[in-house]
Amino acid sequence: MSESIRVADFVREAIAARRPVVALESTIFTHGLTRPRNVEVALDAEQRLRDSGVVPATIGVVDGTPTVGLSEQQIRMLGADDFPVVKLGLRDLPVAAAKGWHGGTTVSATALLAHRAGIAVFATGGLGGVHRGASSTFDESADLVALATLPILVVSGGVKSVLDIPATLERLETLGVIVVGYRTPRFPGFYVRDSGCDVDAVESAQQAAEVARARDGLGLRSAVLVGNPVAAEAQIDPELHDRVLAEAERAAVETGMRGKALTPFLLDHMHRATEGRSLETNVAVYRGNVAVAAEIALALVA
Repeated sequence: MSESIRVADFVREAIAARRPVVALESTIFTHGLTRPRNVEVALDAEQRLRDSGVVPATIGVVDGTPTVGLSEQQIRMLGADDFPVVKLGLRDLPVAAAKGWHGGTTVSATALLAHRAGIAVFATGGLGGVHRGASSTFDESADLVALATLPILVVSGGVKSVLDIPATLERLETLGVIVVGYRTPRFPGFYVRDSGCDVDAVESAQQAAEVARARDGLGLRSAVLVGNPVAAEAQIDPELHDRVLAEAERAAVETGMRGKALTPFLLDHMHRATEGRSLETNVAVYRGNVAVAAEIALALVA
């Protein structure tokens, strides 16, 4: 592991002792949730892992240094109002280091840093993917390429439904990323339980751990993506979801919204049109993924 990555002592000791560890990203509280709910959710996720007997390792960048195992003080600092925090993907880490930026790490950057530290399991909210209209814009998330090269297990609520989910799954197949549904043969759609796409199912945390062990035994270097659907009572009503998403897409076309601004625009429209329900679903997705990741981490060290 490079000396340019700082690993907290409690994380390093847990890995050395073969105790279960789960990595957590930081963009969910630096850029994904409103203040002060963001820090509350981040600290709550860590406590839920501890209560399950798992060591949490929240990952971010502090003063340009990628840090695996942020302290509570660092989480509060990065999640504070008006604090200068940059959203950092994998390719942004060298620039952040050179410029001394503070940053929240996306799935691609978090997966890299977790793997470098020796962490096998990573819980996130929703995965980035292929954007709608990518056949002409070539717009797809760096998350996909990162997962093709990093042998880590990622628990996600699926791909955000504002993206092109079928195209994302096709791309993941091409890249050799192993995709399974957690106790479901249908890939989740983040805000809704069922995206309409079929996947292979694993029936337990133990079975998910066995998939990761088999991947390692075969010498494969890609991730295992475990799609975990949000609880039925927490999902957005599918009919409401489809209607609001269609409205958001029409508004984006009318305003000429495209590029990096498109996804935040669609998500903001979803939040306003559902009167904040999408935010509560977002939090429920994340908490559910943290719980499943804890079970899988425990199974891996059993």
